[in-house]
Amino acid sequence: MVEKIEKKEGGLWENVKIIIQALLLALVIRTVLFQPFTIPSGSMMPTLLVGDYIFVNKFAYGYSKYSLPLSPDIFSGRILASEPKRGDVVVFRFPPNPDIDYIKRVIGLPGDKVQVRDSVLYVNDQPVPRVADGTFRADDQYDTGADVPVYRETLDNGVNFDTLDQFPNSRGDNTQEFVVPPGHYFMMGDNRDNSADSRFDVGYVPAENLVGRASLIFFSLGHDTSFREIWKWPANLRYDRIFKAVH
Repeated sequence: MVEKIEKKEGGLWENVKIIIQALLLALVIRTVLFQPFTIPSGSMMPTLLVGDYIFVNKFAYGYSKYSLPLSPDIFSGRILASEPKRGDVVVFRFPPNPDIDYIKRVIGLPGDKVQVRDSVLYVNDQPVPRVADGTFRADDQYDTGADVPVYRETLDNGVNFDTLDQFPNSRGDNTQEFVVPPGHYFMMGDNRDNSADSRFDVGYVPAENLVGRASLIFFSLGHDTSFREIWKWPANLRYDRIFKAVH
């Protein structure tokens, strides 16, 4: 009888150890490797849509305190740091309130000059090539009731992506010239007329605030469907976006 009790206790302890190890492994993966995020707004349409669930590569740019759960203030700057490339889609902490995560595209690197003139993006006084690329219409709360013009932009390093220009004369279509300070980045949303970014209250983003590079859409639900509404998944899954790389 004693032997049987010891075996049961040993089996229970083994199960507890396995659970603890699994939790620690999940914590390490989330902290060091990849972290899941949900897209809550339309500022990165048409690249990212509301209801996209993405993995963010957290080792792409090294680690800061914002790479850790609860962002403990145990060190400053970045360790194992690597520079973002122009055109990367990046999750970062909102400079005025680092408790909030933002996702935008890196447009300006340290020392760059960035300006928008008549809807055309200029980087270091050079216009970014921009060609019409059809139209886009959202399948959620951002559906305007009409097709929105899409323009494909190509940066100087060859990175190209689609942007939206719903209102040709909006506040963000003509800006001052921004000079990106050392150790900072200039971010813009692909939905150019509906993005709070470095043209406005986001300002320049310190390197320390970078969380990671968006790498993969692993799940996507349209029509403002909640993840908890499993019974709605078959009708609202965006099947063509699942396991789609983010560019």
